Amino acid sequence: MPYCEVDRYQDGEQWEGVRLFYTRHGRGATKVLLVVGLAGTGKSWAPQIKGLTGSVEPADEENAAAAPQTADEETGGAAAAPEDDDGEGIEVCCFDNRGVGSSTILPQKSHYSTTIMAKDALALLDHLGWKKAHVFGHSMGAMISCKLAAMAPHRISSLALLNVTGGGMECFPKLDGPMLSLAFRFLRATTPELRAHVDLDTHYTKEYLDEKVESCTRREVLYKEYVKNISSTGMQSSCGFEGQLNSCWTHKMTTKELDTIRDAGFLVSVIHGRSDIIAQLCHARRLAERLAPAARMVELQGAHLVSHERPEEVNNALMELIKATKSMTTPHEWSSQPENTSGLIMMGFEHMRNIVRVMKPVKVAAIES
Repeated sequence: MPYCEVDRYQDGEQWEGVRLFYTRHGRGATKVLLVVGLAGTGKSWAPQIKGLTGSVEPADEENAAAAPQTADEETGGAAAAPEDDDGEGIEVCCFDNRGVGSSTILPQKSHYSTTIMAKDALALLDHLGWKKAHVFGHSMGAMISCKLAAMAPHRISSLALLNVTGGGMECFPKLDGPMLSLAFRFLRATTPELRAHVDLDTHYTKEYLDEKVESCTRREVLYKEYVKNISSTGMQSSCGFEGQLNSCWTHKMTTKELDTIRDAGFLVSVIHGRSDIIAQLCHARRLAERLAPAARMVELQGAHLVSHERPEEVNNALMELIKATKSMTTPHEWSSQPENTSGLIMMGFEHMRNIVRVMKPVKVAAIES
């Protein structure tokens, strides 16, 4: 199993070394590092791994490590997707953050912060031999990616922040009855079955979960998958969860750090689900504004796991970012372009479908009466 050994010293304090479990997918000059969110493992990126590389199967580690460096890797330019005419492809690496999955779980909260985990990601880039990479992060992973981009902007080809917040108080969802109920259920979720129910209601929109998939609903299909995945990997340890949660709570991007990202010259996409109840949309919009003109805001119909709920639209947005980097699009040109129009098309489709749903019950009710 591939592991990256992280330096045993962090901020002058010594503890046992950290091992990060990672997998590599695809092959090509374009390098993409995927940084997962709170309590998630690298497997959570499956829809994006398949969309970017064409397969979710890990690449042969020895062959991937022996692959020669190309001109694109030296310059940080993006190569084309696997299906493009020039035949160049994309190599993706995803990993388990410290505190979850097959990576080291440290007992103390002081061993977790977005800065420390950004150093983990940087160590992984060094381990892989990647001079530059497109860095895509989700939720807590987007916070980590921000820190990494501010820490080592010369290592970033482009930056995508999915369902991101600014940390601290911004981590608090909008408090209402349904949200408080979800929080209470989460604290009581001590089995894979209970946790799966909470995760579904937290990560997806009700409309998406209620969609029919053959003879059952999407909720029923996802529930079985969630229980299977949680059971196979085990529930996250309390110290790992509390450590990662602490990193979100203590996360903050200073004006100087945001200026560093904005002025570095690479392009940024802030991608967010409009119905996200965990990371509120207003915080993502504010971050995009603070990173202007380097950042483009892409709003899609979906919740916190919009990357799963709308994978094709998210993958299109990520590919647009890679291709714009390859074509050397300037930040002003990037941010002045309209956001992914597929989201608007889907909104129109959803609106028409809702109209049909409203009209249908009138006829049915008349028959039933």
